[in-house]
Amino acid sequence: MTVTDPRRVVETVWRIESARIIATLTRIVKDVGIAEELAQDTMVIALEQWPVNGVPDDPGPWLMATAKHRAIDLVRRRVVYARKLAEIGRTLDEAQEPDHDLDDGNVQDDILRLMFIACHPVLPPDGRTALTLRLLGGLTTDEIARAFLEPSPTVGQRISRAKKTLAVKQVPFEIPAPDQLSERLASVLEVIFLVFNEGYSATAGADWTRPNLCEEAMRLGRILAGLAPAEPEVHGLLALMELQASRLGARTAPDGAPILLADQDRARWDRLLIRRGIAALETARGIGGPIGPFVLQAEIAACHATATSAADTDWARIAALYQVLTYVWPSPVAELNRAVAVGLAGDPQAGLQIVAGLRDALADYPQLPAVRADLLSRIGKHSEAAVDYRRAAELTRNDREREVFLRKATECATGGRSAPGPGV
Repeated sequence: MTVTDPRRVVETVWRIESARIIATLTRIVKDVGIAEELAQDTMVIALEQWPVNGVPDDPGPWLMATAKHRAIDLVRRRVVYARKLAEIGRTLDEAQEPDHDLDDGNVQDDILRLMFIACHPVLPPDGRTALTLRLLGGLTTDEIARAFLEPSPTVGQRISRAKKTLAVKQVPFEIPAPDQLSERLASVLEVIFLVFNEGYSATAGADWTRPNLCEEAMRLGRILAGLAPAEPEVHGLLALMELQASRLGARTAPDGAPILLADQDRARWDRLLIRRGIAALETARGIGGPIGPFVLQAEIAACHATATSAADTDWARIAALYQVLTYVWPSPVAELNRAVAVGLAGDPQAGLQIVAGLRDALADYPQLPAVRADLLSRIGKHSEAAVDYRRAAELTRNDREREVFLRKATECATGGRSAPGPGV
């Protein structure tokens, strides 16, 4: 193949193949930390050799084969007792079948096992997120740190602690037993959705959105949908992310300023992502079984995606779906979203009653006063609304969101009414 920048090729191939390589090496060496180190060593070898010798015709298999050889050498050095020879012989025989591992479902199973390890409940949520992006997303520590606006040493320590915890707890490299699958799968879905949400509505910093995180979460969601095709919640999450992501291009102005849902040019919504999201939702519906929170949220997102305008949105259906969601998945944030839908369906007073019951649970959440402000403005209490918008501006850590809340506060203070919705 013709290459002008071998180093760039190494980085690109690594991003594509790293999860497969680390997953396969983890099966061989039984330690995700060591597996990642071996994979990184392989990348260094490629960075040294490819600029000199040229990029291989099949760079992915080259990386896999080189990584396996290093893993096998490590295992051989470790195994010095005769009682381990038979066991390691079987491991080596399995590991030295590159064509088999690359072509059949073994590697896919390994990636699924790696997901369950990276998102294991024994790890804290921030550790799961960082480790997932590192092992399955192929992101560097610096890239993860930039995405979440944290210092690189902090993220590096978090990843290191997560790997040590997995080793100390001896978390097995396996797909959970049937009686544990639901809980463990929920953890995987939660991590992927957390990554997506941070990209869709950044919690801090100067950017309203971080599309690269949304793209990474959707990539992981598509992988998971291929690995667990019979799980409706997996397809529900994928549908939710693709439907939400369809609006990303319309959520910001050329200067980066936020554009709220009611003001968005729906012609800029990504129709391909909408079609893919609806298809994933139909797949989830077709599987059947109990309806889970991600399928319900995808149904809500579909209401937005299929409405021809803000005025045509079926807010009554959205409010009803949130009612079911809060029963299936009790969450004060979901209840707050129900308050928004109830208000937009024509009953802002009822929405305010819902908000009143959430003050303790969401005391420091900027969207709480923002939602209250929007509902107050709908019943003509503009001065009170202005106070709440200013409170929301004080609470948020996102610069762009602060601008929105302050602008709305000014509109309310002058007797105007803000655009529908607190920031969806």
